[in-house]
Amino acid sequence: MCRWIAYSGAPIYLEELIFHTEHSLIDQSLAARLGTSPTNGDGFGIGWYDERPSPGVYRDTHPAWNDANLRNLAAHIRSPLFLAHVRATTGTAVQRSNCHPFVRGRWMFMHNGVIRRFEALKRALALAVEPSLYPCIAGTTDTEMMFYLALSFGLRDEPIAALERMAGFIEAAGRELGEPHPLMMTLGISDGRRLFAVRYSSERDSRTLYYTRDAVTLADAYPGVERFSDDALAVVSEPFNKLARWTAIPESHALTVERGAIELQTFTPRPPPRR
Repeated sequence: MCRWIAYSGAPIYLEELIFHTEHSLIDQSLAARLGTSPTNGDGFGIGWYDERPSPGVYRDTHPAWNDANLRNLAAHIRSPLFLAHVRATTGTAVQRSNCHPFVRGRWMFMHNGVIRRFEALKRALALAVEPSLYPCIAGTTDTEMMFYLALSFGLRDEPIAALERMAGFIEAAGRELGEPHPLMMTLGISDGRRLFAVRYSSERDSRTLYYTRDAVTLADAYPGVERFSDDALAVVSEPFNKLARWTAIPESHALTVERGAIELQTFTPRPPPRR
């Protein structure tokens, strides 16, 4: 499955986290150590916030390790909050519209995991998407469907509760088809002000997800970078260096980061409100 990173703090160049680390995201696209698939070469994406009202996004189907444009852009883009993702498809096509992060307005959304029996569930899930949002779905992935379900269930107003409704709806639909463990996910989401990360699976055995404890940890991990701000924080599928420097997000928990403040709370799927 996929690997991803997210950063919040004082502006830094994207290349510092994507390329310039001991076990960088680019290295993980070639040789992931903690994922089920060592190679994540089915496309990539970066999304970043700056002074513009909507985030910038660059996505492509090339393997991340073989894209000169990615290296060049990452060396010149400086941002206080960005997401980056390398993809290993779980069955949907390798095409640009299926690469993460997905964007709608100020929101960006990326995912590592799977909706099991997605092809059989797709119609039922699609019918729950707000009709005005449905035409915006451009690709064929379970991730994009999850994003638009979350938007339909109130992501803009109450993000964690909307994600719990999205997860609860998918689990209920999957179990109606006889799938005991419909959902596995780690999520990275932002509205440009806050960063959200979720670790959850129906079988309570989710893929790995870690965050940095403080700016000192980041400074140790990235000795070549100018000083990180005291509120700097990174969330990663797989640490860039020794595990002792990172804190695991517990199973069935959600992390909210806003201006360096961290809130960790339990994540419990719930049914969405009836329309």
